[in-house]
Parts: sequence; C-alpha cells; structure tokens
Amino acid sequence: MKLSIIIVNYNVKYYLMQCLQSIRQSKNSHEYEVIVVDNHSRDDSVKYIKRFFPEVVLIENMHNVGFARANNQGIARARGEYVLLLNPDTLVGEEVLSGCVDFLESHPAAGGIGVKMLTANGKKAMESRRGIPTPITSFFKMSGLCSRFPHSRIFAKYYMSYLPWDTPQRIEIISGAFCMVRRETLDKTGWLDEDFFMYGEDIDLSYRILKSGAENWYLPLPILHYKGESTKKSSFRYVHVFYQAMLIFMRKHYGHSNLLLTVPIKFAIYFKASLELMAILTKKVSKTLGFFKTNRRKLMRYLFVGEHDMLEHCRLLAQHKGLQGNFMDLSQTKELTDVHLPSMPALSSNQWQWCIVFDCKSISYSNILQFIEKHENKNIILGTYHHQENMIITPDEIIKSESFQ
Repeated sequence: MKLSIIIVNYNVKYYLMQCLQSIRQSKNSHEYEVIVVDNHSRDDSVKYIKRFFPEVVLIENMHNVGFARANNQGIARARGEYVLLLNPDTLVGEEVLSGCVDFLESHPAAGGIGVKMLTANGKKAMESRRGIPTPITSFFKMSGLCSRFPHSRIFAKYYMSYLPWDTPQRIEIISGAFCMVRRETLDKTGWLDEDFFMYGEDIDLSYRILKSGAENWYLPLPILHYKGESTKKSSFRYVHVFYQAMLIFMRKHYGHSNLLLTVPIKFAIYFKASLELMAILTKKVSKTLGFFKTNRRKLMRYLFVGEHDMLEHCRLLAQHKGLQGNFMDLSQTKELTDVHLPSMPALSSNQWQWCIVFDCKSISYSNILQFIEKHENKNIILGTYHHQENMIITPDEIIKSESFQ
C-alpha cells in the first residue's frame, strides 16, 4: 500500500461526500486507501458513508475525541508508506495525490508536503506556507508587521509570503488541512500530540519533522479548502481552543526560553484573545438590543455551467428555491475557456456576487480549480452541483430540494 488518506469528519456530511468524490476521480496510479474517522456526527454521516462509499475504512467514535486523537486513530489503522491528513471540507485536483507521492519518491530528504490551498473565491490561502511561530515571528504577526511588510523575509516569516506560489519551495509549517507525511517520519517523530484538541497540532508536528532532520515542502498543486474561512471563528469556543493551542505550543517548545521573549508573547496571546472575546460579546449584545444594523448580505446570482441534464435539474432547483440564475451549456466543448460572466444587474456591482455552479460530473476538479483561481478578483465564489443528491454546495450553504429526491 503506497498511500493512506485519513479524514476526520464531524457533522459535514455533504462536504465530506464531495471530498471523497474528488479522491475517487483522482488520476492516482498508486495503490491507496481512505480512512474516515467520524467523531460522533449527528447528521447521518456514518450511514451516508456506508451507503455510498463502501470502500472507505470507517472508524466510528462514540464522542468527539478531537482532531489530533482522531487522526492518530486513523494512523494506527493506516497501511500506507505515506500518510495524508486531509480535511473533509476540501476538493482535491485530479493530479494532486499522485504528484505529491511522486515528489516524495524522488526527494528522500522530504518528510512532509503541503500544497496550494485555494479559498472558495479563488484566492490563495496564506496558510499554505508558514514559518515556525517563534516568539519573535509571533510578535511580528500579532503586531501587524507581517501584513504590513508581506515581502520581508524578517517581518513576513509567519506566512512566508515572500516565496513564489508557482514553484516547489521548502517551508517550515504544513497546514493540517492537507499534510502528506512519510510513515517512517511519523513513527520517528511521534504522531499528533493529543494535548491539542483542535488547532496547533499541525504546527507542532511540522516543527518536530524539521527537528528530526527531514524537510517540509510546499508544492504548487491546487486543492480547494471550502470552509477554511467560514469556520465559526466568531464563537467563544473557537477563541478559547485556538489561543489555548498557541499557549500549549509556546510552553512545549519555548518554555525554557528567555523570559524577555516568552512573557511578552504570552501576554500578547492573552490580550489578543481578550480583545476577540470582547468583540464577539459586543457584537452579540448590539445585535440583541438593535443598537447597530447588521451588514446586508450581498445579493447572489448564479451561473450554472454544465451539460444539458445538469442544467435542466438546476432550472427546476432554481425555480423551487427562488434562485436568480443564468445557464451555460458546455455539451459541445466541455471547455471552460469560453465561460464569461453575464453583465451584472443594474444595481451597483458591490451589492451583487456571482456564484458559479459547475457540474462535477462533466467537468474535472482540476479545471474547476484552475478557473476559480484565474478569476480570483472578480467578486465570485465557487459552487458545485452533484447529480447523486440533486444539490448545490457553496461555501456557506447546501442548496437542496427534498421534493426531487
């Protein structure tokens, strides 16, 4: 077995389905297995996997054991020479898996690999390449110097934004959304640290890989991290778990450093967390009392791109859900080069947003990702249509009509 793909799932059934479908369609010449660890989802994820993806090795937990522990359960079952930790809210281009394995095969010094992650509007996710969050690097990040000087190798080390996006690069931290590691490297450095319930475990693992003498690499192979920006970061629980992870990492790797360095960073972490908690509380109170009007959501128009059968289903779905849309038939060419957005309605463009819904049955995920990245600055987001469930998946919602089931 060459590759084991481990996915930890928690109540994201349809995003997981999309992820598994993209893996099925991969042009992967290497033998692989998929292991899904379900953290006691309550959305019938387990039944869905058993019904539509019987080839998947399924581990069912009776409660939510956290991201790190669930991944370790998958690693314990994995048989592959390489192990991929993959988020369920991702889409994988057809060439990504084989490209990563081939790179590891030809670069024996490489211990781990990350890839180019795109957000749903086509922008490159900064988390694709990161540096070790040393006290000074963390200070530059929290002080704003990192974003102020994005091309500086000193101030911008946190996101390594001075590196080019289109060529392989050595990096320090690999995102846990897509992290492919040699099994022998995992066994040498230790698996994920279960002190991290969620967040931070990827930073810790990447750092230990580097300390073992292996290299971490970024490859310009595209995936989509669908919910990367729409995680519930406005919740008190997120703030607590995220900043607690930062403190765990600091204590573990820099606990014996000079107090002149660590104390200010710890203070900054507590201060930053307090500010975010206050902002969340203020927003909740203001919304409840009606002091401030919430920002109006942009009006959404849809462009459905696919072949005839998909378009007919989408017409009915759009009518049933009251969606405003245009339709583009690709039955003749199956190429996306001629796809152009229709002109915006009469309202100002900043009040409208296009959601381009692609037919995943007739259009490759690689072509979809290439298109969305090319149009990253055109006020659009990605949607995908799935025949099996007659539904549209967007970054914010699942659009599905039960009457068509």
